[in-house]
Amino acid sequence: MRFRHSPEIWSAFPELTCGVLHATGVTPDVDVTPRPAGYLDAARDRLAAGPEGGFPEIQAWRRAFTRMGCPPTRYRCAAESLLRRLRRDGDLPRLHPLVDLGNALSTRYAVPVAVLDLARIDGDLTVRPADGTEHYLGLGGESDHPAPGEVIFADQGGHAHARRWCHRQSGASAVRDDTTDVLVVIEAMHEGATPAVHRMLDELAAALDELWRVPSRTALLTAEAPEFAVPVRTG
Repeated sequence: MRFRHSPEIWSAFPELTCGVLHATGVTPDVDVTPRPAGYLDAARDRLAAGPEGGFPEIQAWRRAFTRMGCPPTRYRCAAESLLRRLRRDGDLPRLHPLVDLGNALSTRYAVPVAVLDLARIDGDLTVRPADGTEHYLGLGGESDHPAPGEVIFADQGGHAHARRWCHRQSGASAVRDDTTDVLVVIEAMHEGATPAVHRMLDELAAALDELWRVPSRTALLTAEAPEFAVPVRTG
């Protein structure tokens, strides 16, 4: 399968930086506690100096949401939502070790991180405007159709794996205890995004190598090289 952003997305958002990672062999029984704790501590320190709405990384996504026609304080990118929760509650819920790691990394850098179960994605996955026929399954089991023009993660089976770009992930491809094959997507819009996303990929790859003992493949996508190919598992 291939992951990509459509030409319309690259044209409308030339400031986009996207990092992707693929790994196989993920399990739910790994203790990742020290790494998320360090990321969350760094995020708390940053929040102590001012709320997340003032972070350049979040302001860049707010501008992008405004250009998409999504009121940015009604529909927030995933990183902003996590930071708001961390500021309010002092911590984040525990879901799955890899998701916990991704969420904590997201707060540390104020950049959205999506962790997707590849076994639940039908064919290629493209970030593109919806045509209105796609089906979205929420984390709570609710079902909906994205409006035409809304930016979604769409697979070839007509499933939307995220609403309003990086606002909310679908429950259809959420990581579960039986997940083994994952695709991680890291997207940023702010000035200086490229080195930040590169660091995030390196840190996540190092964690997979050290804690899960599995290798990973990473790439930074551009308008000139917009695709990331993932080998299809057979058998």
